[in-house]
Amino acid sequence: MVTYLPTDAITSYENKQYDEIVKWEQKEPSVVAKTTDFLMKPVSWAVQKVIPSKAIEGALLSSSKLAEKLADTNDIIRDGGVGSIEELRHKDLELSDKLANEVHNWANGVATAEGGAAGYFGIAGMVIDIPALITLSLRTIHKIGLCYGYECRTEADNKYVLAIVSAACSNTMKEKATSVSTLQAMAVVVAKTTWKKMSERAAANKFGLDAAIIGIRNLAKQLGINITKRKAAQAFPFIGAGVGAAMNLAFINDVSWAARRAFQEKWLIDNNKIIAG
Repeated sequence: MVTYLPTDAITSYENKQYDEIVKWEQKEPSVVAKTTDFLMKPVSWAVQKVIPSKAIEGALLSSSKLAEKLADTNDIIRDGGVGSIEELRHKDLELSDKLANEVHNWANGVATAEGGAAGYFGIAGMVIDIPALITLSLRTIHKIGLCYGYECRTEADNKYVLAIVSAACSNTMKEKATSVSTLQAMAVVVAKTTWKKMSERAAANKFGLDAAIIGIRNLAKQLGINITKRKAAQAFPFIGAGVGAAMNLAFINDVSWAARRAFQEKWLIDNNKIIAG
C-alpha cells in the first residue's frame, strides 16, 4: 500500500478523514469467518452448491450496468446544490461525506429489509437474495461515487468499482491489502491517463480481455467465500430471516465504508490534498 503525506492545502477536517482512511485500510476484514465453527461447515458446503461461484460471476457481470442505471444523479445534484456531478469533485469533502452518509443509510435499510424477507425462506431464498445483494452493492458504490463527483461509466471506472467490492469482501488481510493497493494505483493512473492509453498499455503487457475475465472470476470466488461464511446460518427456514437481515446489513455496511474511504482518498489525491510519500 502507498503511504501518502498531507500537503499544506489540506484542511483539519480533510486531515481527520485521511486518518480514518488509513485506519480503514489497516483494519482486519470484518467477515464472520472466525465465528463459523465446525458444525456450520456442512451448511456452508450446501450453500456453495446452491450458489456456486459461477452464479456469482454471472451476477457481477449482469448487475454492473443495471447498478449504474439505478444510481440516478438528480437527488445528488439537488442535495449537493450543484449544477453537475463533476462540480462535487472539487467542491467540499465535508459536503460529499454528508451526501454519502445518506446513501449509506439508505442502502443499510434496503439490505436489511431484503435480507429479512429472503432469509425467511432459508437456503431457497438465497437464490434471489444474493444476486439482489450484489446489485445493491454495486449500485451503492456507484451512488457513493457520485457524492464525490465521480460518475463511473468507463471500463476503467467499472474496474475501480469491482476493486472496491474486492476490498469490502476480503477474507484475509492479505486480500484486503492487495485490493487497497489496486485502488490506490488506479486512483493515480486514471487521473493522469486516458482509458485508450491504459488499454494500449494493458495489451502490450498481455493484460487484455482474458485478464479481465480472470479478474472477475477471482473476485467471484472471493465473494462466494465471503457471502457463504456470512450467510451459512441463513440456510435454515424461518429463523433465517433474522440472520439474513443482520448479515445483509453487515455486508452492505462493509461495502459502503469501502466505497466511502476509496472515493475520499481519490478526492484528496485529485485535489492535491495528499501526495505519495
